[in-house]
Amino acid sequence: MKMTKKKTIIALAVVLALALITGLCYARFAPKGSEGAKEITVSVTHGDGSTKTFPIETDSKNLRGALEEQALISGDDSGETLFVLQVDGETADSSVQEWWCFTKGGEMLPTGVDDTLIADGDTYEITLTTGYDH
Repeated sequence: MKMTKKKTIIALAVVLALALITGLCYARFAPKGSEGAKEITVSVTHGDGSTKTFPIETDSKNLRGALEEQALISGDDSGETLFVLQVDGETADSSVQEWWCFTKGGEMLPTGVDDTLIADGDTYEITLTTGYDH
């Protein structure tokens, strides 16, 4: 009985130590938005295929802040993050499965605009996309 209790305490201590190490590593190595002034470039491709490019100077840490400062996006903010419905005055029509696809260097962003941290020199693309099977 004593050995079982001792093993349980050791196992619990190991789990807590691993959790602490994981948390410290995340805090140290997680991506962080750069502080201060930065310039990013955003290209918007509309439903008609036309593209507009916007150089944006901002102090914002995330993509949402930078885009909202320029009044480039709006949407539904009722969830955990902003669901972008309108970009540069064009609204995605969900009845025909339109949505705004956010990419960086051609790769779809793994996070929403609230959680996408920006750095000086970043370039993003926003494309009106049709079909939910992308």
